[in-house]
Amino acid sequence: MPRARETAVYTHGHHESVLRSHTWRTAANSAAYLLGSLTPGMRILDVGCGPGTITADLAALVPDGHVTAVDHAPGVLDRARATAAERGLTNVDFAVADVHALDHPDDTFCVVHAHQVLQHVGDPVGALREMRRVTRPGGLVAVRDSDYATMTWYPASAGLDDWLELYRRVARANGGEPDAGRRLKSWALAAGFTDVTATSATWTFSTEQERAWWSGLWADRTVASAYAARAVGGGHATEAELRAVARAWREWGQREDGWFSVLHGEILCRKDAQEGTGDAKGA
Repeated sequence: MPRARETAVYTHGHHESVLRSHTWRTAANSAAYLLGSLTPGMRILDVGCGPGTITADLAALVPDGHVTAVDHAPGVLDRARATAAERGLTNVDFAVADVHALDHPDDTFCVVHAHQVLQHVGDPVGALREMRRVTRPGGLVAVRDSDYATMTWYPASAGLDDWLELYRRVARANGGEPDAGRRLKSWALAAGFTDVTATSATWTFSTEQERAWWSGLWADRTVASAYAARAVGGGHATEAELRAVARAWREWGQREDGWFSVLHGEILCRKDAQEGTGDAKGA
């Protein structure tokens, strides 16, 4: 098996404000580009599963198959297990793993999926090579990541400008790439894929409820999460500056004309059917 590689520091951590965002995610709003390729008997690896809401949806979509969900943080897997149990899913299991060194044989899975993972790892090309290794010939690697530099909003806000500049600086200091979405196709080609379909999609927050939710979780994350501690501890911002950014988020959230869009890059990478030695059945 490949040796584990040092990964980047996960910028967000697992504060309640972070999980508030992650548990909102579903296969429909976060993996729609993949769903048309799924069949009931597939075996899927969900990398960086977090609290498991997307994992649970994938498991429900492959009732005759199986989903293995992995995350680098052991604590969040308890939440993911609870999510699967609450939905009565029996075709899913969970484990701690490093995407740079997956504990699975070559040619194991029909689909390997990762949502908002590559922006946080130390070697995204190496991670894609490892995801490709455990994918069966003819199978798919499906990856989706946001692109912070393309996030846009209305009305203009100097405080949100400060937020974006600060977040990108902190994420890069932690070894990640916050503008990963635009780089996914390039990384996939560098990882050896030759059949890559690249698309994009957005989340939009505009209604009163959406604005309150999105602005509130970012305001809380800015002052109370691991991201806040790393911003201050790394010398990127003072606590007073973080409080000012949080106020800007709440002020934006109260604007009736407020609108925020998050762009995501997406890739579907098909492993060559002639590659590897595994049985491609079900892929």
